[in-house]
Amino acid sequence: MSKWIEVVELNNIPVLGSRLIKTRDTDIAVFRGSDDQVYAIRDACPHKGGPLSQGIMHGSTVTCPLHNWKIDLSSGNALAPDHGCSNVFAVKVEGGRVYLQL
Repeated sequence: MSKWIEVVELNNIPVLGSRLIKTRDTDIAVFRGSDDQVYAIRDACPHKGGPLSQGIMHGSTVTCPLHNWKIDLSSGNALAPDHGCSNVFAVKVEGGRVYLQL
């Protein structure tokens, strides 16, 4: 059974930016869109493992800083012509706090 874990306050994530959450198993990039939509994705591009948390967010995608792959933050899928996928995590915001389902 998975549970919700509080990871960060929403105001501590810059708009169109991210925060890195380290877990025992993986690093997770938590992004905040201009509309305060929050996304959580494994902090590794499916191409060569680039740190997505250091990429540039635009809309609901992030561009990997290593080779410019664009990754959809909702699905984790690389956008065409590239292909591959990074894991995404369920995320919710309650009372200004961001929770991940792990």
